[in-house]
Amino acid sequence: QVQLVESGGGLVQAGGSLRLSCAASGGTFSRYAMGWFRQALGKEREFVAAISWSGASTPYADSVKGRFTISRDNAKNTVYLQMNSLKPEDTAVYYCAASLKGIPITSTWYAYWGQGTQVTVSS
Repeated sequence: QVQLVESGGGLVQAGGSLRLSCAASGGTFSRYAMGWFRQALGKEREFVAAISWSGASTPYADSVKGRFTISRDNAKNTVYLQMNSLKPEDTAVYYCAASLKGIPITSTWYAYWGQGTQVTVSS
């Protein structure tokens, strides 16, 4: 059983940056692909980015490509999401998730989820 705890959310102006962290415990972190998803109020949860166990593969949603960067530190059991050039439409609760099923971009393949962290981007 893997426990995930996100941190780093907050309120930022458009054009600003935030770095989200997700700390994992209770499992062998390096075995898991990790993903970030987000859910805006009244909308479905959507894929943001994912990273393979080695960090070699990092797919992104088109809406964040070139602005967000996912990375991981297996020694610290932590995955990060660096978010630059933030836009009001990036406002959402951001969730990290862990999967043993390749590097999925759909939420159904992720077995473990954090509680989420709120990101609010003001215009």
